[in-house]
Amino acid sequence: MYQEISNPMDYHVALYIRLSKEDESEGPSQSVTNQQSLLDEFARKHRLQVYDTYIDDGWSGTNFDRPAFQRMVEDIEAKKVNMVITKDLSRLGRDYIMTGHYMERYFPEHRVRYISLLDGIDTGVESSANDITPFRAIMNDMYAKDISKKIKSVKRDKQRKGQFIGGKPVYGYKMHPTEKNKIIIDEEVAPIVRRIFAMALDGVSCRQIAATLNEEGVLTPATYCGWNMGRKGPYAGLWSSERISNMLQNETYIGNMVQGRQVKISYKSKKCLHQGRNNWVVVEDTHEPLIDAESFRKVRMLVNSRKRTRSRTYDFLLKGLIFCHECGHPLGVLNRPNAKGEETLYFVCRTYQRFTKNSACTTHYIKEKTVTDAVIAKVREVCEDYLTAEALLPAAEKAVKEASQENKTAAEISALQNKSANLTGHLDRMYTDRLSGLLPEEDFQRIFTRIKDERAQLEERIKELQQQQKNPISQTERAKDLVQRYLDTAYANRELLVSLIERIELTVDREIIVKFRFEPHDFIAAH
Repeated sequence: MYQEISNPMDYHVALYIRLSKEDESEGPSQSVTNQQSLLDEFARKHRLQVYDTYIDDGWSGTNFDRPAFQRMVEDIEAKKVNMVITKDLSRLGRDYIMTGHYMERYFPEHRVRYISLLDGIDTGVESSANDITPFRAIMNDMYAKDISKKIKSVKRDKQRKGQFIGGKPVYGYKMHPTEKNKIIIDEEVAPIVRRIFAMALDGVSCRQIAATLNEEGVLTPATYCGWNMGRKGPYAGLWSSERISNMLQNETYIGNMVQGRQVKISYKSKKCLHQGRNNWVVVEDTHEPLIDAESFRKVRMLVNSRKRTRSRTYDFLLKGLIFCHECGHPLGVLNRPNAKGEETLYFVCRTYQRFTKNSACTTHYIKEKTVTDAVIAKVREVCEDYLTAEALLPAAEKAVKEASQENKTAAEISALQNKSANLTGHLDRMYTDRLSGLLPEEDFQRIFTRIKDERAQLEERIKELQQQQKNPISQTERAKDLVQRYLDTAYANRELLVSLIERIELTVDREIIVKFRFEPHDFIAAH
């Protein structure tokens, strides 16, 4: 199958082994032990120097962030390895794009010879097996996709049967010691869950409950379960109002199994998207409840009555640009009525809002309009020397002149007139259909009104264009009008702000710090 490796001492070999959970169903030939035995035998037969053996056990072929694989890549970068051997191409990966990247680009660029034993692939020799490698990679990718579909189908079926298939049960429950896919009450933390619901039933807000638990040093669900805390921050390891709110609305606590809240983007990605409630899988009475249904109903009503629309609902000019000066996190926007009862947007520090009593940050509270107006005023001041009517007029006149040369007002009038005539013809045909009984009266009236209104709009536009032909505006006047309209809106243009401003920071003293991407120095305004 392979040519004799004439210069085995020139190679420092990486034996790569991978086994995913899905591969376990394929039989003993796929086992780590058998893979290693096969690779070791090949290395001995060809007198190859094995630098190291890299084993990823329990890792999907579509994921190239495997620890052993990445360690092998690091050794290749360090020129410690110049030959990679696998049992077959699927051990390298099942994503044909990434597999192709390593086969066609990465390995050749780093002068790495790749051998796949069962596929007959050897990039160090000319072989027909090498020519069909891309097709093998595609087939492996298709296999991974098929496996993913089957796994998803099996999981969905288990969900519909009320079986728990997640990694960790919801806080307050744990896995049954003997029965697979079944959860039971975790008596160690169950009292905390019941207390949280009792406090909520007494009218205590989610933020107050979180603050109380933090003051008492109660471990969060993530800390209790030993989960990865992710990105560190001022609120790491602290209860939040969001966490409490989610718990108080989780039907798992009344004995219902709730699954399918999230779905993976694809079988190649770990990223998940939140699903609407209609797509959740909810099975009632699958386990012992922690909270009675009536108390749960009352608590959920209380929580929903306090809900307010958060910043993600609103699109505001400075979105993505404004941050808290103290903790560095983006500021949120809340909609609150002012003294006159008018709905008003306010910037707030979300870190402080969530963890008020834990000194995670300081309070920030200022009208969104106040900050926006101050920023626009500063941008206007900075740009005045560049964005003047005199400076912009020559460019505007050129643009108007070019547009005038391509002016097709007459053609537009003709097109609109033709469209109007077509609508008139359509009305005539409809009238005939009504008389012949083909079109019911109610349908005729509805369609007639719509077409008539559309035709009236066309005729109004035709009149406007015809009037422009009779009273043409000079190019200079049009240019001046264009410049003025631009100047009136330029400083509130988001594209301009994003190009000029790196970030805006709001301090506890309501100082607005504008950090430009260029000189001048940072601008500070107090409010």
